[in-house]
Amino acid sequence: MTFQDFNFNPDLIEGLLAMGYTKPTPIQEQAIPVILHDRDLIACAQTGTGKTAAYLLPILHNIQKAEHRHLNTLIIAPTRELALQIDQQIEALGYFINVSSITVYGGGSGVVWEQQKKAMQLGADVVIATPGRLISMLTVGDISFKHLEHLVLDEADRMLDMGFYDDIVRIISYLPEDRQTLLFSATMPPKIRALANQILREPAEINIAISKPADGILQMAYMVYDQQKFGLLKHLFKETDYKSVIIFCSRKETVKRLATDLKKVIPNLQAFHSDLEQEQREEIMRNFKNRQVQVLVGTDILSRGIDVTGIDLVINFDVPPDGEDYIHRIGRTARAETTGTAITFINDQDQQRFASIERLIGREIPKTIIPPALGEGPSYQPGERRGGGGGHRHGGGGKGRSGGGGPRHGGGNKSGGGGQRHGGSHGGPKKPQP
Repeated sequence: MTFQDFNFNPDLIEGLLAMGYTKPTPIQEQAIPVILHDRDLIACAQTGTGKTAAYLLPILHNIQKAEHRHLNTLIIAPTRELALQIDQQIEALGYFINVSSITVYGGGSGVVWEQQKKAMQLGADVVIATPGRLISMLTVGDISFKHLEHLVLDEADRMLDMGFYDDIVRIISYLPEDRQTLLFSATMPPKIRALANQILREPAEINIAISKPADGILQMAYMVYDQQKFGLLKHLFKETDYKSVIIFCSRKETVKRLATDLKKVIPNLQAFHSDLEQEQREEIMRNFKNRQVQVLVGTDILSRGIDVTGIDLVINFDVPPDGEDYIHRIGRTARAETTGTAITFINDQDQQRFASIERLIGREIPKTIIPPALGEGPSYQPGERRGGGGGHRHGGGGKGRSGGGGPRHGGGNKSGGGGQRHGGSHGGPKKPQP
């Protein structure tokens, strides 16, 4: 099957071909016909499967063929990073078509607020918003969704994890009942089912590789005491030649301290966490995508909402809180049918947590012996009762809701004014061959 089989607008096909895309991914192949036939949809697909394009392509096609233009689509995303990523995909996929979009998220100045508000009032075709900022704008602004045709909830499970359930229900109360609703989630816990039952009408259901890491990821783990982790990191970077790396920590204080220490060894490194200003975070991500930054050290804010191909190594400096977070973290590598490596450091207290991750993904991850120079690490015995599940020396962090951004027109038609644009061996791992 090719994208031509969907009978998309020729200009939309031209944009796809210009980007080198000819064959849809499984989630795209199954979801696009459902959306084109105006059915509600609940779709479960792991990260890196192309789900964003799965809903954007049919929506862009429908907008382009509409006789009357108005605020057509609302996409709700949990973080500013994901909102920006979706907006960038609209710009890329719709390069040859005339579709306008606006990102709505907090953290910007009063000028940004007014730009976002004005663009929504004028009727941007697509609004991509985080729940918190959108609620604020709906409360104080004169925003009308009476012509809305499509509502998309992206990363719905993450939004509920972040406590946005009530905000989502409140936002939906402003929307017309006669709309198409598309819910995309990497996992399908009972609370997602409950939300779907409340807001979707006889939806089609698609499940793609639920709770399984991509096949192209080489997964491995080291048993290590906390005081050995930094030495192991230095060893891995000394013994291997990785070009693009993300190191995940569970707390932003850990991120700050580790980045400060590791930058003495790897100058081309940046910390990424919620205390940074929006402009700083966007600049860091641009530099990482452009390979001007080799290593990012960050919290789970990095595990979703970024789409960077060519990340060849993900390191879990701390064991993730649960199996789904593990899947999202390591899903940053081996995207778009590439290969990559994911390494997890397991300390003495986190063994049971990691064992639960192994049960979720249905396989045991090989445990590699740390270099002798670092001393002996703990043995892997998750069945024994050990201390409470963290044991990390560094402080804690949190997940924020906010973000900020500007509007944009597509189709290359730029304008000013309101801002709207139409069990292993010693040493380091070997990199898998493509």
